[in-house]
Amino acid sequence: MLEDSHALTWRKSSYSNQEGGNCVEVAEGLRVEALVPVRDSKRPHGPSLCFAPASWAAFIGELKG
Repeated sequence: MLEDSHALTWRKSSYSNQEGGNCVEVAEGLRVEALVPVRDSKRPHGPSLCFAPASWAAFIGELKG
């Protein structure tokens, strides 16, 4: 879990709509390039999880497949 995730720049999936729904956000610009921070868009001040880039890429690949 990332302690200071509110200082990051977060982006939502281009597939999400303005009404919310089940969506995750991914942070950009993290100084530790070996991590991909992810959080629930409905709980922006809640916890975030960090994944290895290869694991995150595999997850996204499965979603697109």
